[in-house]
Amino acid sequence: MIKNYLYMTALCVFGNAQAASPATVKVSDDKVVIGVLSDMATLYADTAGKGSVEAARMAIEDFGGKVLGKPVELVSGDHQNKADVGASLARRWYDRDGVDAVFDVNNSSVAVAVGNLARERNKMLIMTGTASIAMTNENCGPTSVHYVYDTYALANGAAQGMAGRGVKTWYVVGTDYAFGKAMAASITEFVGASGGKVLGSVFHPLNASDFSSFLLQAQASKADAIALANATSDTVNAIKTARQFGITKNQAIVPLLMFINDVHALGLQEAQDMTFTSGFYWDRTPETRAWSRRYFDRMKKMPSMIQAGTYSAVTTYLKAIQAAGTDDGATVATKMKELPINDFFAKGGKIRADGRMVHDMYLVQVKKPAESQYPWDYYKVVATIPGEQAFQPLSKSKCSLVSKL
Repeated sequence: MIKNYLYMTALCVFGNAQAASPATVKVSDDKVVIGVLSDMATLYADTAGKGSVEAARMAIEDFGGKVLGKPVELVSGDHQNKADVGASLARRWYDRDGVDAVFDVNNSSVAVAVGNLARERNKMLIMTGTASIAMTNENCGPTSVHYVYDTYALANGAAQGMAGRGVKTWYVVGTDYAFGKAMAASITEFVGASGGKVLGSVFHPLNASDFSSFLLQAQASKADAIALANATSDTVNAIKTARQFGITKNQAIVPLLMFINDVHALGLQEAQDMTFTSGFYWDRTPETRAWSRRYFDRMKKMPSMIQAGTYSAVTTYLKAIQAAGTDDGATVATKMKELPINDFFAKGGKIRADGRMVHDMYLVQVKKPAESQYPWDYYKVVATIPGEQAFQPLSKSKCSLVSKL
């Protein structure tokens, strides 16, 4: 009986060794290729761009440069904020260059186009820079993950935060493409839910040169708050124009998507007291500080939430490949949804069936100049918004991958 037990134990050990053996590992082209697709030169470049590339490189290096014994390579490209350019580059990467996963994609229209390709090619799309909630609703895909933030969570936090300050009426100034329209719809939903009202909206071209007419319309509405459904230099220039016109004396300016890079560009004198939602702040914990200082040593600036999220997402992707024993898109996507995410970026993070990575978000307020004690000391974290409250619940999902009870 003892002999039989020892024999069966040996068989189990041998079987487990076989299951983990190199012969069972399936990595296409004997390498894993990660692509960072971003705006590398225009208005979104500072908050993502080369910083996202460097964050991905850091993640690969920290993982050891290999997964399942195969090298991990990194490529990058500029989508120029054009859906056709982004789709063309992603198609070449997926079909010719052996790219297994595309990260960042900090433009919602580009993300929709690349998401369709990822679905068709069984390749991963991990959006760390995309905002539109559509990417986990009607444009969700089995191999797509929406990692850092979305219009729902950003508007949700802002509406709640400003309602607590007595704001009842709003006017929306947004950028005239998918992201701006999605953000405007989200803030309208949450303002209504909190008992407030959106009095009107106006949309400007991407990378607008003059915001005066748009902001004068918002001023004329006499709304308590003007919501900016735009990002980066558009947000910065809109805020500067609002201050020049004296609009901020009577109406609160609420940026719905603001990055620490934008605050740095504005300066605390211009940005002070603004309240908004963020997915990451470099100075929040010892872990966020430790990683961010490493990033600063390379880039000479603190990371945005996109850049920090890209490091986390690349690491999570590589862990999923390691656990799955393959870089097959659908298999890795399934494994990513099984693995908890616990790192400096997110504690207790989890990827749902719709591809949404659920994690805590933060309501932050920009410090006054006198409150800042050292470089990049810009935020006060006013509240932590639990992930389950921050992001759209699955019960409201329009994603075809979500089973409705």
